[in-house]
Amino acid sequence: MSEAILKIQDVVKTFGGLHAVNGISFDLAEGEVMGLIGPNGAGKTTLFNVISGYYPPTRGQIQFKGRDIGGLPPYRLASIGIGRTFQVVKPFPGLSVLENVTIAGLCRHPKRKAAEKHAWKILEFTGLADQASKSAANLTLAGRKRLEISKALALEPSLLLLDEVVAGLNPTEADKTIELILKIKGFGISILIVEHIMRVIMSISDRVVVLNFGEQLALGKPADVAQDPGVIQAYLGEEAA
Repeated sequence: MSEAILKIQDVVKTFGGLHAVNGISFDLAEGEVMGLIGPNGAGKTTLFNVISGYYPPTRGQIQFKGRDIGGLPPYRLASIGIGRTFQVVKPFPGLSVLENVTIAGLCRHPKRKAAEKHAWKILEFTGLADQASKSAANLTLAGRKRLEISKALALEPSLLLLDEVVAGLNPTEADKTIELILKIKGFGISILIVEHIMRVIMSISDRVVVLNFGEQLALGKPADVAQDPGVIQAYLGEEAA
């Protein structure tokens, strides 16, 4: 396996007396897609928020390319190559699709003309170029989710954190999103993805980490994790039977 781009070592996040995340450890290799799954309340979003700088870890270490990034704010992480999407899509509604991606691109290309040129390339890659002039507020849910990915890609990340980018999409839209994620992987970008739809996780992930009640329940290849009795009981239930 390639060298680890992200190392999570015994990460704990508490809120008062609640251990929302308790002792999570895993490495994400360069170019790897790792699925992060678990039932509601398992700690997935909390861990995502700790990795992406929205919460500082209570204990433990988060390393990106050998650098300790625990507690760094999101804008600092964006500047060093970590991009993130949000489960609740957050476009700038008064701006066009192109303007949304251009703003994100300014992080890497400070001059507007260069950022806009970069944004066009991203939109062509993600399939939104034909809607570049449309108001972001008028996109379908699938379009807004694709715009979230486009904004994150405009940061030219080497690590991409995807938060439920398939949730709410119909099967055709979901398949197109899977294709896009695999295209992104093809460029060597490492991906950590939270997703409830097991078909998606199993089809794109090299490995899967499973959380339950803030604890790490399993880590391994999708087929192995799907057969883990503890995972079946805690999360997959009848779907894996």
